[in-house]
Amino acid sequence: MSEQEAKVEVDSSSSSKSAPAAAPVSLSAPATGPVAASAGPVAAPSETSAPSETPTSDQPAPATAIDAVAAPSPSTGAPAAIPTSALEAPTTTAVPTGDASSSSGSKKDATAVPELTPIAQLWSAAKAVGHPEVWGVTLADPDTHVPSQIVLQKYLNANDGDLAKAKDQLVKTLEWRAKTKPLDLVKKVYSKAKFEGLGFVTTYRDDAASTEPEGKEVFTWNVYGGAKSIDETFGNLNEFIEWRVALMELALEELSLSTATKAITADYDPYKIFQVHDYKSISFLRQSPHVKSASSETIKVFAQNYPELLKEKFFVNVPAIMGFVYAFMKLFVAPKTIKKFHPMSNGGNLALEFADSKVKALGEKLPVEYGGKGGDLNAEGREPELK
Repeated sequence: MSEQEAKVEVDSSSSSKSAPAAAPVSLSAPATGPVAASAGPVAAPSETSAPSETPTSDQPAPATAIDAVAAPSPSTGAPAAIPTSALEAPTTTAVPTGDASSSSGSKKDATAVPELTPIAQLWSAAKAVGHPEVWGVTLADPDTHVPSQIVLQKYLNANDGDLAKAKDQLVKTLEWRAKTKPLDLVKKVYSKAKFEGLGFVTTYRDDAASTEPEGKEVFTWNVYGGAKSIDETFGNLNEFIEWRVALMELALEELSLSTATKAITADYDPYKIFQVHDYKSISFLRQSPHVKSASSETIKVFAQNYPELLKEKFFVNVPAIMGFVYAFMKLFVAPKTIKKFHPMSNGGNLALEFADSKVKALGEKLPVEYGGKGGDLNAEGREPELK
């Protein structure tokens, strides 16, 4: 008997041609590897593995906007044991060991490690950067940590499943957050004279006790028409961007991804935010260079670092001519993108837009000036700290 063979005694009685399949009586194998008790090779493990959308947290507004090795499968119907006394003229059958040989004679490695899934590869890329946090979530193994899976899947979704692009964007976000420290910006105190009344975060719940992600809606409100001085508010670009990032991070606190318990997919993602941009009292004909610069930088920063966080975006109190422009855009812009933009000349009609929300009577919870019955933003909303 050779090292790679096992002797199996079978009944060769000529009186019975329909005896059950041979059963092992004596089985010996070298200590150096498993021996398959079946006549076939051990199967190698099979691999299993887990739209580009425009900026998803602060979508570009109009030019005037601010913004598992598998074991062999068991045989079906295993044969009954044959008594030793019934065995006559035993024969020896060589049984292959656990390594399966290919037709060319080369052996496949039954213990080969399956290729990493896209999410696992993003996790590896994130660990290599060294910064552990995104959007309030301390990244961990996405196989066991739902919040991390959500974050990483959003980057994959934002790039239509393109792993290379998703990895590049994720790495850049981690580097940006390590440098900018957005969580510290939330604690920073900003100028009341420059930013009071210009940005709010509100959260509306269907049931205060509900833990379902669909049971609440988070809004950010940008009311730049209330700026006391355009040059003062937008003149210091770095200060404005820090304030705007702080506002977004407040919204993410309300979204609370760090406590999420439902994983997302390419088609299911309830962890997103409504945004409202109120253009009341903003001139669309004369734009300060400071406003244009702030708008451009906001779009760039948010497109890179806050993907797949926008649910829908409403531009309210825009001049009629801007409504025409958006209607014209629908002829040329991809439906996937344009369906998130909703220009409205009358902000009072905003409350009518949320009939499909899982939060009951969501529209009624909005401030009165937007067609609801709720308190105003100053009373109900959160702002970055001002002094």
